[in-house]
Amino acid sequence: MSESAPVPRHHAPWYLPSAPWAAPHDPYPERAEPETEGWLEETGQALMGRLTRRFRAAPARALGFPAQVDQAEQAMGTLTAADLPERAREVAAGLRRDGLIDTHVACAFALVRRAGELCLGKRHFDVQLMGGWIMVNGMVAEMNTGEGKTLTATLPACTAALAGLPTHVITVNDYLVQRDCDLMRPVYEALGLSVAFVTEDMSPAERRVAYAHDVVYACNKTVVFDYLRDRIALGAAYRPGAGPLQLQVERLSGKAQSRTEQLLLRGMHFAIVDEADSVLIDEARVPLIISAEQPPDDEARTAAEALALAATLSEGEHYRILRGERRIELTEAGREQVNAWSETQSGVWTMTLRREELALRALTAQHLYLQDEHYLIREGKIQVIDEFTGRVMPDRSWAQGLHQLIEVKEGCQVTPIKETLARISYQRYFKRYLRLGGMTGTAAEIRDELGSVYDLAVVRVPTHRASRRVVKPDRVFVDGPSKWAAVAERVAQLHAQRVPVLIGTRSVAASELFSELLTRRGLVHAVLNAKQDDAEADIVSSAGEQGRITIATNMAGRGTDIALGPGVAELGGLHVILTERHETARIDRQLAGRCARQGDPGVFEAFLALDDPLFDGVSQGLIAKPVRHAVAREQRVGRQTAPPQARWFVNWVQWRSERLQRGVRRALYEADKRLDTILSFTGRPE
Repeated sequence: MSESAPVPRHHAPWYLPSAPWAAPHDPYPERAEPETEGWLEETGQALMGRLTRRFRAAPARALGFPAQVDQAEQAMGTLTAADLPERAREVAAGLRRDGLIDTHVACAFALVRRAGELCLGKRHFDVQLMGGWIMVNGMVAEMNTGEGKTLTATLPACTAALAGLPTHVITVNDYLVQRDCDLMRPVYEALGLSVAFVTEDMSPAERRVAYAHDVVYACNKTVVFDYLRDRIALGAAYRPGAGPLQLQVERLSGKAQSRTEQLLLRGMHFAIVDEADSVLIDEARVPLIISAEQPPDDEARTAAEALALAATLSEGEHYRILRGERRIELTEAGREQVNAWSETQSGVWTMTLRREELALRALTAQHLYLQDEHYLIREGKIQVIDEFTGRVMPDRSWAQGLHQLIEVKEGCQVTPIKETLARISYQRYFKRYLRLGGMTGTAAEIRDELGSVYDLAVVRVPTHRASRRVVKPDRVFVDGPSKWAAVAERVAQLHAQRVPVLIGTRSVAASELFSELLTRRGLVHAVLNAKQDDAEADIVSSAGEQGRITIATNMAGRGTDIALGPGVAELGGLHVILTERHETARIDRQLAGRCARQGDPGVFEAFLALDDPLFDGVSQGLIAKPVRHAVAREQRVGRQTAPPQARWFVNWVQWRSERLQRGVRRALYEADKRLDTILSFTGRPE
């Protein structure tokens, strides 16, 4: 069942996103980006899209689907493991003939549910059937954390694969990619489907073999970079939606090796995006770039000169740090200082725009990129930390000379600057799938952005069991030392009661600082951050046992299922402590979702300080002053909860940060489209 036979377009209901289903002979099927002529057409399309998404997302349609699956299951009778492959072939024939209509989808879901029951001892709940139906129909299922999204993904993935659509199940890191694939493999194989995973350390030949399977699990960054490699192999003349003519001509041209033989993917058929808010929204602020090393130049000398110049500049007088926007701008006095310093220099320093650009980049390397927060130093090399997942990306580097500046700043060997070969934003990449679905526990706040950018409707799925999570009021402190002391005291109290505790930090540096504090108190604990990523599985597997103390960065924030040990439920379940708010409340809620899963008990609380990084740029403003006074007063009298002013201030700062990030993502998307137009004339790939 590995051959691709896309679903005929005319069988798709009118309310599904229109997709130019490619003919079976198309060597690289993908959706062509729509072109609009003027603001009036664009406004009309946006309005029509909003109305269509509202109809598609009607909850009643999803709520009624489990009954259809039950009927299909009853009609099939009791199936054994030996019966599943033959019945799967019958269902596949209907799906390939008539498309993904509910009648056939219900039969496919019934088969998958039976396979899960026989192979894993897990029978899909009704809420998981709803989530699977939502994704099959090109929408995002908002399912609470702990509702079994890993098992839910098998429903749309198996159904699409049976329909002949090569399917990508995309999640946020390689650990989850391999774990989820191995856990769910028996379900796919019971239905006669092939499944594989792709990780960053695999060779091109291994990736090509893996992508040839019916269902492929891959990290979002991995699959996007592999797509860019395919674009480079195809050449600039091949445009999405242009059809197979160019490649057919190449096959007849007598070349020794057709470009199609170098391709990794089989096109962009169907993608299921786990943690859709993280992949499609949070990580969409930065384009993904493939680059090659330029001929050697004196990067080290130029970088050292730029850092020396930056050392002569003073914050406030010569430059301003806009931390909310993650950038630095020069003042007029700063430009004059840069020009005066450059008068004695040569080379690139003789060009006004270039020297100001170098000065800004050096200031950025000094003030906005910090060791153990944005990067690690391993074996004398700078290794980038993914700020969303907390994991190391060893083969990645920052562009435009920033990486070299950080290498000089830290005294590491300077690597050559790289030239961009291809680039694309997440927004444009995921819009090229012929069909796209997703799931996450936190999508309500970004419903409008998912709709306007990706044309994805969001449907809320009810919980299987009522939540027993206890959320305690935030505690806010004037400064970091007061906060960390209070967190340590709270952990000691819980540890004395044998309650397992998970402490969430935003950076490697913060996790190590708190680890030292607990060590001084004699509290045995485990640390999970980018430096201990090899021990992740062992740390997670024991984090829910009695008396365990675990400190973790964002590595434990998504996709991590912490099982409760014997007797822990009677103690109130896992206790999660957040030590800093993130730029968006959705990420905070993901950490809270590590406790009280599937009806288990659990407790979540947050300890914050007014000098946390989130409040940089606003902590000394007029709005913050009364908040600081109120917090100091509460601390003096020993109250355990934050005053109303502090709670309002935290919510306002997060709202402000989310608004700024939306602007950054929108600007990136528009810039990416403009750049693509320019590159189309130069003959270069995206």
